[in-house]
Amino acid sequence: QVQLVESGGGLVQPGGSLRLSCAASGFTFSSYFMNWYRQAPGKEREFVAAVSSAGSGTNYADSVKGRFTISRANAMNTVYLQMNSLKPEDTAVYYCNLRFRTYEWWGQGTQVTVSS
Repeated sequence: QVQLVESGGGLVQPGGSLRLSCAASGFTFSSYFMNWYRQAPGKEREFVAAVSSAGSGTNYADSVKGRFTISRANAMNTVYLQMNSLKPEDTAVYYCNLRFRTYEWWGQGTQVTVSS
């Protein structure tokens, strides 16, 4: 079965950096786009970034462009989200996502808190 396990969250000061990881299993990882979403308290879950199956194509929400970088290591079945210049408004639970036709899977999420 599909499993997505996020890690790397934590507390960081404004302007700091974090790298999130999502370890995937149960499917042919290298064949699928992968996504990151986030959900802040009291808000709906929102798209953050996506990466193509080979890693050559990426897409970002306007709010994170130029600060976040999504990448993947297909040999390790892992997708990453490098987050730089973090702002308090980036505080949220970050989720790894796989979508295929009408199906989608989510990880359990990892908390990112940006605060001084």
